[in-house]
Parts: sequence; structure tokens; C-alpha cells
Amino acid sequence: MNVFFSSAAEYLNLFRLPRIGVLDVIEMIVLAFLLYQVMVWMRNTRAWAIVKGLFVLLIFMALAVMFNMTTIIWIAKSLFTLLAVAIVVALQPEIRRLIESLGQKNLLSALLSFDNKNVEGRFSDKTLNELISACFEMGRARTGALIVIEQNTPLEEYEKTGIPVDGIVTSQLLINIFEHNTPLHDGAIIVRGDRVSAATCYLPLSDSRSISKELGTRHRAALGISENTDSMTIIVSEETGKVSVAYKGELYRSLDVVELRKKLELAQDKRRVEKNIISKTKKDRKKKGKKDEGEASKELGS
Repeated sequence: MNVFFSSAAEYLNLFRLPRIGVLDVIEMIVLAFLLYQVMVWMRNTRAWAIVKGLFVLLIFMALAVMFNMTTIIWIAKSLFTLLAVAIVVALQPEIRRLIESLGQKNLLSALLSFDNKNVEGRFSDKTLNELISACFEMGRARTGALIVIEQNTPLEEYEKTGIPVDGIVTSQLLINIFEHNTPLHDGAIIVRGDRVSAATCYLPLSDSRSISKELGTRHRAALGISENTDSMTIIVSEETGKVSVAYKGELYRSLDVVELRKKLELAQDKRRVEKNIISKTKKDRKKKGKKDEGEASKELGS
């Protein structure tokens, strides 16, 4: 009987769960979150097709091990290192994009003071109105346009592909730049603050398979720059005259004036500016109150 109970206890020990602490639960949650984010990131990239291909190879290898196919197993072991290097080389643009996106998170920007951007880099209401006016004016004239608005991520590497302009943003300037058969109409312009910093800039094309086939290179380039940076890009279609916006890897098509204004206000980030103004006003009021109290006490003393 003792032998039975001891063997039964050993058998049950095989199914006994390990002791799980609070740190283990936190670790599992973090790993699950990271795995989910990686899967979401890979979904619309070439990495997804490679993952599916690797999954097919793993099934094939499992069958080879099951039926003891020694030659196939030996070939697989020999090519494992070469396959790993080939995957890294093939996914180099996607890996670079993933690492860049980590540096664009607000949490990292808040922790690293040197990564913070001055609110003076945001554009004014006048610039916002000029952008809206120019976009719909060009839309009515069927003039294609690509306007990239810089936010936190610097766009110097894309500026270098174009021609420096350094002009104040006005609807007349934007319309003249994108007018047909003009030297600067081809490519994108980059807007930094209230100025057009460069024109005829080349942008990276998106590899996303979710883009409609009816959209051309202009929309694909806008989506590409939005995937690589936190910039907001306005697209005016030359074929339809419709205005669209690419932001954070998403394409918002056929916007009207109100919708475009809301998107630009999001890029303008005026709430941050207003918050700084309110805090500064409160400080000035406190200083003025202390000054008035000091003057009043002096008068009473005299």
C-alpha cells in the first residue's frame, strides 16, 4: 500500500503547478503585452509573410523528426545559422522602423529631457488657416500636393533630399510650389513651425498591404513617412482633388474643412501651449499679488 501511495504521489507531482509569485504574474503580463505589440507591428509588414513561412517550415521539421528523416534534419541543422542571418538581413528596414518607433513614445520623451521639444516648434493659427485654404484651393484646381508637418521627430534627413526654401507658410506660397510645370512641384514639402523648410523632398514608400490599389505613389509616400516618424502629412489628390491625411501609420481619406482642421489642431498641440500660458499667468498673478501686499504693508507702516 505504501508503494502505491508513493507512486501515486510521484505521478501527481508531475501535474503540480509551480509556485507563482507576484513578480511572475507581472513578468507574464509584460511578456504577453510585448508579444501582442510585436504581432500587431508585424501584421502589415513583410515580417508577417516570413513568420507564416517559418511556421510552415516548423511543421515540416516536426514531421521530419517524427518520422526520423535524418538527412532532412541534418540539412536543417546545417542551414539554421544561415537562415537566422538571412531573416535579419531581409527584415532590416522593419527592425530599424521598430527601434525608431520606441524612441517616439511619449513615455521615453518624458523620461529623457534632451528628447523634449520646445512648444515654439508648433505652428500658429494663421499657419493652420493658410494650410487649410491652400489645400482646398489646390483640390478644386486638381493640383496634387504633399505637405509634411514636423512634430517631435526631426526630419533633417528628408530635408537633405530636397531644396531649402525657408519661407513663411502662406496659401499663395504653397499653391505656387505645387503648381504644374514649376521647378518645385514634384515631391513633398516639409513644414517646421510657421515656415516651409524644404521642397521637392523624397519620402519613403510604405510597404503596407492595406493601402487601396486605387491610391498612387503620393498616398503611399505619405503613409510611409507617417510610419517612420510622428509627422502629419496632408495629401491633395491630383486625380480627384480630395484631401487626405496620413498620421501614425493611418490614412484618413476625403476630409472636409472641419475634419482637416481637427487633424491640424491635433498636430498643433495647442493645449500644451495654453497650459504653459495659464501656468505662466498664474505665476505672474502670484508675483503681482505679493508685490501689491508689500506695497500695502509699506504704506501702512508709513
